[in-house]
Amino acid sequence: MRIAPLLLAAGLLLGATACSDATPKAAPTATPTPPPTASAAPTPPARGCYNLTYSEALAATSDAKPVDCSQAHTVRTFYVGQADTLTAGGHLLAIDAEKVRQQMATTCPQRFASYVGGSTEERRLSMLSRVWFGPTLKESDAGQSWLRCDVIALASDGKLARLGGKLEKVLDKADGRARWGRCATAKPGTRNAHQVICSTDDAWRAVATVDVRAAAKGAFPGPKAADAAGAACEDKVRAHASDKLSFTWGWTPPMKAQWDAGQHYGFCWAPGKQ
Repeated sequence: MRIAPLLLAAGLLLGATACSDATPKAAPTATPTPPPTASAAPTPPARGCYNLTYSEALAATSDAKPVDCSQAHTVRTFYVGQADTLTAGGHLLAIDAEKVRQQMATTCPQRFASYVGGSTEERRLSMLSRVWFGPTLKESDAGQSWLRCDVIALASDGKLARLGGKLEKVLDKADGRARWGRCATAKPGTRNAHQVICSTDDAWRAVATVDVRAAAKGAFPGPKAADAAGAACEDKVRAHASDKLSFTWGWTPPMKAQWDAGQHYGFCWAPGKQ
């Protein structure tokens, strides 16, 4: 667990008093010893790139060194800022305090939306996503309180894609949405279906999303209720079909783990050719 920087109290080193048969001399003036100073690690570069695995990208901290962004990389930084670690009363919070975690969980998604562009729906349908990091325990103890927001792309389940080209406002353009779109190798929900970044030979494409209504107090509504929400996909997929009377569609609702992670919507799917 990360903790707030230690508060080091300065001690006073008292000089010894020399004694003799002569008239006593005044004791030398005590000189305070300054507290040791921790050496803070540098703040991450505002436009750094990194080579991380899927599991490394989901960790709370990372000590990976940045690589040249012209080289192959899986993680690209789009924002670095300072976390607010002070309470209204001026008390210092730990870097992993709830208030600080909430700030990271709010700041990075907002910055991500501005960075990659597109609508909420277009960002949902892409395989681009965001992760964020805070200081390690050592860096936090040295006084660091930064937050780093990074963009990643899922190549497939549990695997990150190599990032290349310009990603800023990439989802504002049709070719960018096509390049980073969400596809599946077979009809979603079937045995051989895996979500992947779209390419010319993918069998199915996610074309729309449907919000799923929460149960009481925002709880997961359960598999049956989540699956029932997919009925709205029929009309959404019809809009993409060449034959409005005869077409095929699919639906994947959020699972409980996805719901708990913040995905309160499912995907409507259409075959690549129909």
